[in-house]
Amino acid sequence: MLRVRMSQADAHYGGDLVDGARIMALFGDMATELLIRHDGDEGLFVAYDMVEFKAPVYAGDYIEVRGEITQVGNTSRRMQFTAHKVIQSLRDPNQPSAAEVLAEPILVARASGTCVVPKNRQRKGGASNG
Repeated sequence: MLRVRMSQADAHYGGDLVDGARIMALFGDMATELLIRHDGDEGLFVAYDMVEFKAPVYAGDYIEVRGEITQVGNTSRRMQFTAHKVIQSLRDPNQPSAAEVLAEPILVARASGTCVVPKNRQRKGGASNG
């Protein structure tokens, strides 16, 4: 699990909206961690087969990313990812630092894809949850 606060530098559009590519980068970071834990190597992300953006993310929001390896082949690793907003900025111009912990996390994105770790780079087998 990764938890990251979206900063003003992550805001790409008007109204402090964060670009979906930032969430995709977090999915890539999660994939890297999963591969290191499973194989002892970063591997390579070769394809996403599904990506859905479900809710907006703004500067000041905290995003929690989870991933898991769902299938292990000879060199391929199928993975699924989710990103949830767990704290949101209140986006109040009179109180610019106000935020709230959400009672229920909000699903902001999900994806699935495949990574590859070449056989000669696989140094270990391990847990596949992240």
